[in-house]
Amino acid sequence: MIRVFLTEKEIDISACYQHLVDPRFGGINMFVGTIREWTGEVQTRGIRYTAYREMAEKEMQLLAREVEAKYAANVVIVHRLGELSLTEVAVFIGVATAHRAESYEGSRYIIEMLKKRVPIWKEEIDTDGVRWGGARRDDD
Repeated sequence: MIRVFLTEKEIDISACYQHLVDPRFGGINMFVGTIREWTGEVQTRGIRYTAYREMAEKEMQLLAREVEAKYAANVVIVHRLGELSLTEVAVFIGVATAHRAESYEGSRYIIEMLKKRVPIWKEEIDTDGVRWGGARRDDD
């Protein structure tokens, strides 16, 4: 089963987890990315996420299908859009597989490829101004 979407609402981690549970699977790996306060020497106050929604959802579906096909997995990918404050959940990635190694590998693959391939951009509101980042940024 694949569940992939973008949302302006708070991500319900418990509901995401429930979509991963399946008696066939013994390994469930969940990655939860939150808004952090410090990036090196730069202090962040908040982040605003925007996306080319149709293309982003299409790419997220492709990533999920790749992992599902390779590992016979259940996959959940949810990314927030809009303004987020410190500690809020920005992204949830869950991969359920028969064994733990595959769930770790699938989850890592999705977050790394999401950052490279999916057109989601972040506007970081820092104490010294605004910085932009998004797809293809490798410093997080």
